[in-house]
Amino acid sequence: MSHDQLAYRSARALSRSLANREMSARELLEASIARIEALDGRLNAVVVRDFERARNAADAADAALARGERRPLTGLPITIKESFDVEGLPTTWGVPAFRDSIARRDADPVARLRAAGAIILGKTNVSEFLDDWQSVNPLFGATSNPYDLDRTAGGSSGGAAAALAAGFVSLEIGSDIGGSIRVPAHFCGLFGHQPSFPLVAHGGHALGRVARLDLSVPGPLARTAGDLALALDMLAGPDAEHAGAFRFELPPARHEAIGDFRVLVIDQHPLFPTDPSVRDALDQLASKLERAGATVRRKSDLLPDLGEAARLYATLLASALSAGRPPQFYREMEAEVASLDGDDHSLRACRLRGTLMRHHEWIDANEARARLRHRWAKLFEAFDVVLCPPFSTPAYRKFEPTEPKAERRIVIDGEEADYIDQSVWSGLATAPGLPASVAPTGLGPEGLPIGVQIIGPYMEDRTPIRFAELLEEAFGGFVPPPAFP
Repeated sequence: MSHDQLAYRSARALSRSLANREMSARELLEASIARIEALDGRLNAVVVRDFERARNAADAADAALARGERRPLTGLPITIKESFDVEGLPTTWGVPAFRDSIARRDADPVARLRAAGAIILGKTNVSEFLDDWQSVNPLFGATSNPYDLDRTAGGSSGGAAAALAAGFVSLEIGSDIGGSIRVPAHFCGLFGHQPSFPLVAHGGHALGRVARLDLSVPGPLARTAGDLALALDMLAGPDAEHAGAFRFELPPARHEAIGDFRVLVIDQHPLFPTDPSVRDALDQLASKLERAGATVRRKSDLLPDLGEAARLYATLLASALSAGRPPQFYREMEAEVASLDGDDHSLRACRLRGTLMRHHEWIDANEARARLRHRWAKLFEAFDVVLCPPFSTPAYRKFEPTEPKAERRIVIDGEEADYIDQSVWSGLATAPGLPASVAPTGLGPEGLPIGVQIIGPYMEDRTPIRFAELLEEAFGGFVPPPAFP
């Protein structure tokens, strides 16, 4: 089988072929390396390469398979988001000050994938400090979208998404706090999953810190929904500190037939516009689901107040991301907050106030989060999944990295909108810690992928993933970018 014939096979299919000795791990690895070396100059996705250690690991995997030793991912080459520690490789988050920071051990998700037999051949590009929806930073530069090189592949797991969409690897691990898995999956026509918080252990993904970052959770990206399920089986579960006291088991998906699902569809948000192409894709999907027998509703009194939820998310996110900044940052924020009108409850005002929250204020916000999760739990007594956009637009043209995010504008329906406020769709699931998968719905009018976000009940991650799998079976899934056959 040629290198290009291997490029777009699923992780499950490749793992079966390796286990059945239809190809060697070394052969598959060399195919991945050859494709990266031939094509990544156009994308800049795989920014840290560890090919020689990967070759040694592939040879060891072949020897193990020859002895009849098989693990779920034995010999499967993958890449990892740059922000995760991989022993012996730099972890910089795209920040020049950390260019010489070499990891001494694997991050928890990396260790679990290695234990399952995966081979890590490199690390993929990120946004600086993981703080943007385009993956660009001073150390590694910008990653392009395989469907249009002038557009972003998303962020902060944009390198991961571009590597998958171009057929470099079949599985990737990203992280999500503001859509960093779901937005790149949407922009690049992939499947992605933000797990329930804190379902997946987070150690080794904190830039030297020990404590877990609030809201953030690692999760998989892939070209098939089945590969999300495969990866989640390896990733889910408590960290070593808590493993001795817990027995972990996710409940099965609520249904196995698409016609049995009760679906709530949300295509507009009160605080931010949604591009017509994204709304149309969601509307067409809803119609297909109705024809397939699913129960589809367009509104429900059980739905939490989307505006209040977005303001809570903006506050919690700003609080989480403001820790550890230099003193000058807080002085500047104090001046910004002091200039706010007391009646200003815009998302920008929530973010500014969130950076300076006192502990008792955070406790109040955390109480609001718990109440929000309870409200969602009530909704999921009547519905199985909620469908909504992952982002307000398809992939947009790259901004100059020197242009401050606070000054960027997105044009939707001829009107300018605040760039940062697009977090409303990702925050819908992140604030209450709910699982959310993204599945491709096809290509829009400009030939760009458009995805759908599938939000599921808390700690029922198999339900949105299974729904994504059923969508793929019924209506199609990943479509390779024409420029990367």
